[in-house]
Parts: sequence; structure tokens; C-alpha cells
Amino acid sequence: MQKKVKIFNDPVYGFISVPVGIVLEIIEHPFFQRLRRISQLGLTSYVYPGALHTRFHHALGAYHLMTRAVEVLRNKGVDISEIEAEAVCIAILLHDVGHGPFSHALEHTIIDIHHEEMSILFMEQLNQHFKGQLQLAITIFKGTYSRKFLHQLVSGQLDMDRLDYLSRDSFFTGVTEGSVGHNRLIQMLNVFEGELVVEEKGIYSVEHFLIARRLMYWQVYLHKTVLSAEQMLIKTLQRAKQLVQEGTRIESFGNLNYFLNQSFTDIDKKNIKNLPNHFAMLDDIDIIASLKQWTIHGDLILSYLAKCILHRKLFKIRLQNTVITPSDIAAAEALIKQQFSQLSEAEIRYWVFTGKESNRTYNKKKDDIKILMKNGNVRSFSESADYELQTKIISRYYICFPKSF
Repeated sequence: MQKKVKIFNDPVYGFISVPVGIVLEIIEHPFFQRLRRISQLGLTSYVYPGALHTRFHHALGAYHLMTRAVEVLRNKGVDISEIEAEAVCIAILLHDVGHGPFSHALEHTIIDIHHEEMSILFMEQLNQHFKGQLQLAITIFKGTYSRKFLHQLVSGQLDMDRLDYLSRDSFFTGVTEGSVGHNRLIQMLNVFEGELVVEEKGIYSVEHFLIARRLMYWQVYLHKTVLSAEQMLIKTLQRAKQLVQEGTRIESFGNLNYFLNQSFTDIDKKNIKNLPNHFAMLDDIDIIASLKQWTIHGDLILSYLAKCILHRKLFKIRLQNTVITPSDIAAAEALIKQQFSQLSEAEIRYWVFTGKESNRTYNKKKDDIKILMKNGNVRSFSESADYELQTKIISRYYICFPKSF
């Protein structure tokens, strides 16, 4: 008897089928529905106007690719039980459930917890709600399950998370250089001695995937204007939190007030279990509504930053391959002091700030991609490619400051 399914019409893959049962119940849970209100690419739409898709889209897409990967591996004789198949699909479905508003931009701002740690907290709470049905999924997600390849499908060099976000982000931004052949890559997957491998004929698809990922990082994820917008949002929330903790009244919306008033460096094991309930009530809408209110606040820094973000009056950003020097910072700060002599040295840091972003094409030291050769041997990808991909870390340094007043 064929299972009943729920159909989602996805712009990237077409129809996505979700069987009626635990997976659909998870999707319908408020924790997961919240992802509809979390943008996948933060403020990237300030550069690429079409980049308005959400974590909900991405999670469903990654789930869809996982179902296809399981089917391909089974057709090649890999023994994956129904329980394991369901668990690995749940793990990828929930892998980003712990993302905060505007995704990575606010990860260590209003709360100093990595999104994967928060995802685990959500999963554990959902596991209690569903009476232990997520236990295997949590084990796979953490990488403690005995069959390593299942975790690699969720979190690895060629996981379904990366395959979806590259395909999806490329589609919505219009950056065609980031498009990857997800169909062929999945078809080339196999398992050898418990680990995920790629068959030799798929090696060029792997090379294309790695190069596309590098291009997407420098053209989209680390685009200098995106960096400026996201850093300004971080500075705005840092300023709001500082003012609140100094006793200044600030009107904020939703559960944002809870996070601005509490120091999460002091979270203990007793109250951290309640964190998902508060975090689940926080999304992009709360941040935007608060920014609108802050534009009329009496604090010069908070109101100025809020106006700049809402009206897209972004700070100038200079990106370079060398470290920003103290003289560069001093020159930018001197311009601010000319306009606002009343600002303290600490306050000027909200107007002039620096940072560093890094990326590399391929990290062979972390879970090196394995290539299954035609003769049955397995070699690492770094030894199998026709040319050596860039494995060193490329770092770029930036300084941000207002264009004018």
C-alpha cells in the first residue's frame, strides 16, 4: 500500500514529496515553521535583490536531496534500514533549525551560542515531544552513530546541506558561477568500508563543486557590501544590548527584549533547556520592527545605525589582502571626531570597525573526500585530481566607516 504524501512545489527541484508521519509532523511543528521567518542569506538581498528565500526553503531542499541520496545508495547495494533512512532525513531536515534572525549575522551577537549547538537543543526538545522518535537522528547529527557515512551525508565535504545551499543560493541570487551538478554528484556517491566515497567518474563533478563553492563565498557570502550590511546590523544590536544593560530604556519587539536584557555568558545547565522556547519566538520580523522603532531613539549611535540599515545607507567598506593598520583606523576615526566631538573612544568603535574573513577552496585535513577508483582502491581527492586545488586559507581584511553624514 502506497504511503500518503504531502507535496511541496519547490522552484529549484520541482515537486518535493514528504510522507505523512513523523517527518511531516516535524515540519508542521512551530519550531520548524519559524524557519519561514528566517532569511537564508541575511541581508544579501541588499546586493542581490532576489535572495529572499528562507531557511524553510533550504531545509526542505536538503531533505529532498537526502531522500535521493538514500535511494541511490540503496540501488548500489548499501544496506540502509527504514529506521536509518528516516533518521538521516530528519537529521538533515533539522540541521539548521537553530539559526537565529538573519542567519549567521547574529549568531554571536544577541546570544553567544553556535547555531549547531542550538539545533541540538531544539532536536532534544522535539525528541521529548515526539516520545523519543528523534533519538537516532540526533545520534547521526552528532556523528556518534556507528555508520559514519550517514553523518557525512548530513555534515561533510559533500553533504546535502552544501549541495542544496549552493544550488538554491545560486538560483535566487542569479550568480550562475555557483551552480553545481547536484544530480550527477548524488548519482556518483557510494559507500566503502563504512565511509562515503565518490566514484572515479565523478571526480570532475567534485572539482566543479569545490570551485563553485569558492566563487559563491567571495561573490555572495563574503561580498564586501554584504559584509558591510551584516556588520552594521551586528553593531546595532551590540549597541542596543549595551544600552539596555546600562539601564537605558529601549523599545524592542517580540522576544528580542528577553535576549537584550540577559547575559548568556552566565547560562547554566539548569536554565539552558528553556532557551529553545524563547529562541523559537525570535525571528527576522522582530529585528526589523525593532530597527524601525530605534530610528527615533534618543541615542545617536543606535538611531543612526538603524536608519542606515533600513534605508540601505551602508557604510563604505575597504577590502584588502593586508592587515588594516592603526593609521588607517586613526584616519577614519578622525573624520568621525570632526563631526561628533562628544563621542567617546569606545563609542567611535560603532562608527569605525575592522574585521577579517577567510576561505579556502578545499580543506584536505578535514574529512578528505575519498574517490573510489575503478580498480576498487580508494584514494583521497587531493591525490586524485588532475591539478591541485587551492588548499591554503585566503584571508581578506576590511575596515568599515560611514561614507558621509
